[in-house]
Amino acid sequence: MAEQNVPPEMKQAMRAMWMAGDFGKIAEYSAHEGEEFVERLALRPGMNVLDVACGTGNLAVPAAARGAKVTGLDLAPNLLEQARKRATAAGLDIRFDEGDAEELPYADGSFDLVMSMYGAMFAPRPERVAAELARVTKPGGTIAMANWTPEGFVGKVFALGARHVPLPDGMVPPVLWGDEKTVRQRLAPHTSEIETTRRNIVLDYPFSPSEVVAFFREYFGPTKVAFARLDPGGQAAYAADLERAWSEHNQGEAGQTRLAAEYLEVIATRA
Repeated sequence: MAEQNVPPEMKQAMRAMWMAGDFGKIAEYSAHEGEEFVERLALRPGMNVLDVACGTGNLAVPAAARGAKVTGLDLAPNLLEQARKRATAAGLDIRFDEGDAEELPYADGSFDLVMSMYGAMFAPRPERVAAELARVTKPGGTIAMANWTPEGFVGKVFALGARHVPLPDGMVPPVLWGDEKTVRQRLAPHTSEIETTRRNIVLDYPFSPSEVVAFFREYFGPTKVAFARLDPGGQAAYAADLERAWSEHNQGEAGQTRLAAEYLEVIATRA
């Protein structure tokens, strides 16, 4: 597959999108799964670890707490600032760099483990991302990802959003990183072994589905930007569809929204 051209303005728009809102408030509700993901990686003290598209540090912080030497990288400087504050509050020494998952600013084979949770999957050129994740991983090292599946709840919500605000021309759905066949095709040229496991994160919000929609509309950059691109009628329709999706999947009690969202755990060994 030929690599699509990504104009600089698209990168700038993506950076602005992730800086919109306050992703730190969203990330609080998935921090527990980040800790469990890191726990399964069996880190050893002193390992060199890179967290790509690290956000506010949901993987970087628990990895450093286990004694790893951690670097986090993200496109959005405001998220990095929150990550630095979290690390400082926890008494952890973590390096956080602003940068692009498609052009990692590190030497070949720099890391024992390169990981990304719900992050690198959003970069527009997946083949470039796969090559970069592998390039900075030492031979025999590990590439670990957690990617939303197309069939899971979050994947369905992203598909719903794409119906209201289509993806840019040439951009493939990010949730294809959560498809076993696709992720194997992308990583196979760079790895000797790939293991995939479907897992669920429990999302639990202490407010109703309609309030969850308002919460994401205010704080989740992609949702905030999508609403801003719609006229009032389009915004009302999008909000109604989102509320319906959250309500139909809700297993919580009154005034609570609780549901399981599937992701694909990918553990690959660098060739």
